[in-house]
Amino acid sequence: MDDVVEAPGLGPGMDGGGRPPLSIIVPTLNEADGIANTLAALAPLRARGVEVVVSDGGSTDGTAQIAAPLADRVVHAERGRASQQNAGAAAAAGGVLLFLHADTRLPEGAVALVLDGLASAGRGWGRFDVRLTGRGPLLRVVERLISARSRLSGIATGDQAIFVRADRFRQVGGFPSIPLMEDVALSRALKRRGPPLCLRAAVLTSSRRWETRGIWRTILLMWRLRLEFWLGADPARLAERYR
Repeated sequence: MDDVVEAPGLGPGMDGGGRPPLSIIVPTLNEADGIANTLAALAPLRARGVEVVVSDGGSTDGTAQIAAPLADRVVHAERGRASQQNAGAAAAAGGVLLFLHADTRLPEGAVALVLDGLASAGRGWGRFDVRLTGRGPLLRVVERLISARSRLSGIATGDQAIFVRADRFRQVGGFPSIPLMEDVALSRALKRRGPPLCLRAAVLTSSRRWETRGIWRTILLMWRLRLEFWLGADPARLAERYR
């Protein structure tokens, strides 16, 4: 059973039954260098009733201990983004779940954009556009391509801070237990029940992966892996190639 550590209670802004309107789930693995800043950025949202759940996959650098006083719950889960996010969702109380990578920041007014957007559009799930932290002009092209591809395909990736109504998430069975492309697989399952809400407000996510591996090399690798996934390749084999 996943171990849950309770942190200080939520502030004002919950519904009449004490349920937070939205839970933000942050999967972590050895994020000690940046998790405090990530969670500090979410503190104003917690003060308004948003729940923050950190789901740690066995960090050895003290990530969970750093996160504990800065989150509402810290869940200790089996390593792997899918299992960690599912464990976080199981521990979350919010009516809407938002999955946020530890190196990603939400835009101003994100909670209202999500809650009002879902309500007014009658959608069950959605995602943000994306902006990368690096300054290179080619990164501007990459982020526009990511957002455009997602808008055309109706498929979102984890870098785009996927959000979904909690009941809809449970209906599709959560993230599938695969080591890669769990975000794409979840999007496909959700899309079968309705199109996403594509918010043009952008989350800010780290460009480290692109800059470390090479921008064009990363673009080609990700497109190739996604194509092979669509064609039925084994996600475990794709994960090995990704690493």
